[in-house]
Amino acid sequence: MKAEIIRVLGKPPYGPTLTLSKIVLAAYVLLALAAPAIAPQNPYDPLQIYGWEASSPPGTTGSGGYIYLLGTDGLGRDIVSSILYGLRISLLVSITSAAIAALIGLTAGVSAAYFGKWVDVAIMRLVDLQLSLPTILVALIAIVTLGPGIDRIILALIIAQWATYARVVRGVALSETGKSYIDAARLMRLPTSRIIFRHLLPNSIAPAVTLIPIEVGHAVALEATLSFLGLGVPIDKPSLGATVANGFQYLLTGQYWISLFPGLALVGLIASINLVGEDVRRRLDPRSRSI
Repeated sequence: MKAEIIRVLGKPPYGPTLTLSKIVLAAYVLLALAAPAIAPQNPYDPLQIYGWEASSPPGTTGSGGYIYLLGTDGLGRDIVSSILYGLRISLLVSITSAAIAALIGLTAGVSAAYFGKWVDVAIMRLVDLQLSLPTILVALIAIVTLGPGIDRIILALIIAQWATYARVVRGVALSETGKSYIDAARLMRLPTSRIIFRHLLPNSIAPAVTLIPIEVGHAVALEATLSFLGLGVPIDKPSLGATVANGFQYLLTGQYWISLFPGLALVGLIASINLVGEDVRRRLDPRSRSI
């Protein structure tokens, strides 16, 4: 029966869907990198924005001579350009926050396992406290405390995500600390930092690596949620979440395109990251290959 299911569906996340997700994610990254070269308009430059063309529907020809394929927002910014530049901010915020959160979580988890006693208790009680709260609530508390801004939202996402890495890595590191190579390193009186970063951490890092792609997608969703609530990226910066939020007030007047197209781009980005991340986890985690 299991073999028949695999024959029909393929291994998760199911062949063609995964291939399409990789292509879409690669396209997103390339579009974000090439935004300054291919975007019809720089949404940061007020000289390129015509206020009298605000809320123009898709297909409108602008004063600059080009067609607003997806229309303009309430400030007169081209939606296509806002999406392209918004991809840059969303990917920058999510990748940076996930990478730094992973580094902090790895260090905290390995330190808790290696030192044990009060160090382990202190770190893991903090981790338990944070993981008992919804991630979005932790991010909200952090951003309200820190204030708005791209650098502050990155810090808020780091605070919201590091505990997940610490919990996972500590469990692996605990089993590694009792092995002979760690005992040998201690008997040789190697510096503690060398034991942790040269021996213990490399052998405990695999589970965290499988988490990073998933957490990047999570960070994109968190940033979009905070920006939609007006607590993330400033309104004059066209992140995908902020662009969706900018158009929300116009939905009742029928100007759907301001939120719809950035929202679709956001959903596609999160879905492609999650599917590719799941494939990375499946390939690196032996337990997920049992099917």
